[in-house]
Amino acid sequence: MTLASLTGFIVLAIAAQTAVWAGIVLLRHRREYASLRKRATEKSVASPGAGSAEKASGWDGFRPFRVERKVYEDDAHTICSFYLVPADGAPLPPFQPGQYLTLQLEVFEPEDGKPRPVTRCYSLSDRPRPEHYRVTVKRVPAPAGRTDVPPGRVSSHLHDSLQEGDQLLAKAPAGPFYLNDRGPSPIALVGGGIGITPMLSMVETLLHEGSEREIWLFYGVRDRTEQVMTHRLEELAESHPNLHLQVSYSRPGEQDVAGPYRRHGRVDIDLLRLTLPRQVETFYVCGPPALMESLVPDLEAWGIPPDKIHYEAFGPASVKRRQRAAVAAPGEPATVTFANSGKHLVWDPNAGSLLEFAEANGIEVNSGCRSGACGGCQTAVKEGDLDYLQPPEADVEPGTCLLCISTPKGDLTLSA
Repeated sequence: MTLASLTGFIVLAIAAQTAVWAGIVLLRHRREYASLRKRATEKSVASPGAGSAEKASGWDGFRPFRVERKVYEDDAHTICSFYLVPADGAPLPPFQPGQYLTLQLEVFEPEDGKPRPVTRCYSLSDRPRPEHYRVTVKRVPAPAGRTDVPPGRVSSHLHDSLQEGDQLLAKAPAGPFYLNDRGPSPIALVGGGIGITPMLSMVETLLHEGSEREIWLFYGVRDRTEQVMTHRLEELAESHPNLHLQVSYSRPGEQDVAGPYRRHGRVDIDLLRLTLPRQVETFYVCGPPALMESLVPDLEAWGIPPDKIHYEAFGPASVKRRQRAAVAAPGEPATVTFANSGKHLVWDPNAGSLLEFAEANGIEVNSGCRSGACGGCQTAVKEGDLDYLQPPEADVEPGTCLLCISTPKGDLTLSA
């Protein structure tokens, strides 16, 4: 063996070993996050007071709203805020900062051009105001390399078709992820991508109430073109000494110069360790899978009490709620049939939920909160049985299931 070939062999061996260790670390993080998520679910089910706090005010069913204003919040025009006023002109009830609004709107079917009601949930991004609610929506592109999967139909409709003066329907604000600690102790808010929206509501609320507690806001985004409400956040930080703003660009462009509120890199546990004073023990975290599956377990490993880590995840395949239940015996893969779509698919146990499985295969399914709370993804079960990843919070009609928190036990036929 020559020296060159020996050197090449050593390099390949080191690379292989590094890849193996990286895979082990990623798997550990995902398992730890799934375990945390399961504990959080069990805690919410065991606490009867939680549900009443989520729905303390509001109205029953859907209520008509009108789009008063439509404002793009980023330079790339991929994130848009909608200011919604009640059609009846009555004052709006307050909500808990961090909660979401369930919207129903008419979206035209691409196949026949006919409108069909669809439901989605979007976080409220402002403090409670009696005159309007504000939701901020990111346009969902088609997955990279998947020409068979279209871009987000509802987010595209909101961006391209919904105009000022148009009407839609909304349920009262709801959701278990909200700012439930109004004490004087320091607090850390972490938002990744569009996961910044509930944090905006929390910051605006605390500062409007005159809170003097130390607020640390960490905002992770690809670059400045995708950063929302840049001037507003910096204005708040400059006018409120107790707000400490830290924006991290994971893929900075040439124009993304580091400054007083901006840095290059990702939001991770190392950044929090270097930045936060040790007395910060209350965390609110919201973002995409990579952020959630790494940061949430790392916070607990750092010594943060689990009941002080509040989190919510955005986007498909973002919530790994617990270890997946066995679907079928080895050698007997389950087949999931989507009757209305005419698709017969072999179930992938790594897909997460039936909702995520449908989306990954280009099947348009109505959805909302993605956590079993709103009932937006309720679908008729024509044949077969399924498991729930966690107990549903919404009322489930007989003969139906919530796709966002269910997996098949075996062969399954759905109406979708």
